[in-house]
Amino acid sequence: MSEKSLQVPVTYQPLTIPLGVRCSARRTPGKIALIEGARTRTYAELCERMTRLHWLALGPLGLRFGDHIAIVGPNCIEYLEVVLGLSEVGIASATLSHRTNASELAEICDDARARVLFAHESCRETVAAARIATVGEIVWFGADLDARLANARPMTPSRLAGEWDIFCIPYTSGTTGRPKGVLLPHRSRALAFNLFAIEYGCFGPDDRFLAIAPLAHGAGMAFALGPIFTGGTCELLPKFDAETVVRRLGTGTFTGVFLVPTQFHSIFSLPRDLLDANRKTGLKAMISNAAALPQSMKEKIIDLWGEGILHETYGSTEIGLATNLRPQDQLRKQQCVGLPFPCTQVQLLDDEGREVPPGEVGELFTLCPLMFSGYWQDGRRLLPELRDGWFSAGDLARRDEEGYVYIVDRKKDMVVTGGLNVYPRQIEELLYRHPAVLECAVVGVPDVRWGERLKGFVVRRPGHDVDAQALIEFLMPQLSSYKVPREFEFIAELPRNASGKILKRALRA
Repeated sequence: MSEKSLQVPVTYQPLTIPLGVRCSARRTPGKIALIEGARTRTYAELCERMTRLHWLALGPLGLRFGDHIAIVGPNCIEYLEVVLGLSEVGIASATLSHRTNASELAEICDDARARVLFAHESCRETVAAARIATVGEIVWFGADLDARLANARPMTPSRLAGEWDIFCIPYTSGTTGRPKGVLLPHRSRALAFNLFAIEYGCFGPDDRFLAIAPLAHGAGMAFALGPIFTGGTCELLPKFDAETVVRRLGTGTFTGVFLVPTQFHSIFSLPRDLLDANRKTGLKAMISNAAALPQSMKEKIIDLWGEGILHETYGSTEIGLATNLRPQDQLRKQQCVGLPFPCTQVQLLDDEGREVPPGEVGELFTLCPLMFSGYWQDGRRLLPELRDGWFSAGDLARRDEEGYVYIVDRKKDMVVTGGLNVYPRQIEELLYRHPAVLECAVVGVPDVRWGERLKGFVVRRPGHDVDAQALIEFLMPQLSSYKVPREFEFIAELPRNASGKILKRALRA
């Protein structure tokens, strides 16, 4: 390709996330963009703070285009302001949850080569205990940040970020190994927000979204920024509380919400009269992601809130969203994650790289314009492992004759017992239908005779009792004998990371 053909047209405008927010502000500057408790930011106020952050970063803090910072705290307005404002001048944020401990905080800050740490006041004890080598200055949300921004001077940055520059660096959940930074360019999420608007119908100027998932994680950040990128309003909850969420939705104020399966389990542990009193909502879409949503839970959600709103999506931090099961298919397509997302291609391949026919299990690969730009680890960019440009998050799936995708399990979670493949998710789906099971996970543990044997971990539902033999007898009529775990351990809670994913490696250990 010639150099001339690579030149962009004079009409080219980079597609960045801060630009989308500023365009929303030009349309409706006085409109409320963000809400957190009694605090609000209009679009004009949000953009003013983003501009002042340019001065703080490039002036007093001495940061430069291409540098990294880290940010730690619960969901709050300042979290989004910092990520937006600094990314606009080419400074990407490594995003951390307030649940991060001191050791993890130091490890990720140093790995990201973060020069400055922005932190919430609630994290002071953790920050004080962290031995961070790379961070030269700490900026605290609240009075400290406000005082610094009050001194801002007018300036014009010499360079603004382009669509391929890195917006933020969430770290992988660590469910299967050491966390890695995922390099997300502006383009990946800016395009995704427009597709959200198409697929979910609750991202637009007339919409109000309830953001609960941690901003530190890919989905939490995306579903909080999507509403203000498209001109709506986003209300942030600093933490998840099942009763608060149910009551907030029951006000009829919100048109969209994103929840993960563990949060639905907590919601349906509430008294039924409380749920029934708040079942009428203004929701256009209720979106679930991050882990498999059991079919039995889907049925409870639809029974309470109606058939027209539930979406179950499948994706990863690296690719955004790959598939979506729309409301009309929730009961028709059992244990299904739907069809490919707009602008997304999906293929299921065997170990030799051949596409498997309908009904057979293959590794799921995705190709789309929403993908990440690689990983960040040990202070450098790592290129991802791709197959002819296609990315796999390591999940196994099958397709039906209509093209709908069914996640079978994670490739690393598949158990080989006596030479036979067993997919724990199939067993877990059935266990969730037992009235005494609140949550469960099935893993493979070493066995001298069989190579691996199945073991189940169960959290009992409050007020219910069940033993291992009762669960074995419950599963036997529904599964082949070799798929039924003969060993169960009853525990108070399943180990999870901050995004709600079950840490099966911790159970195996």
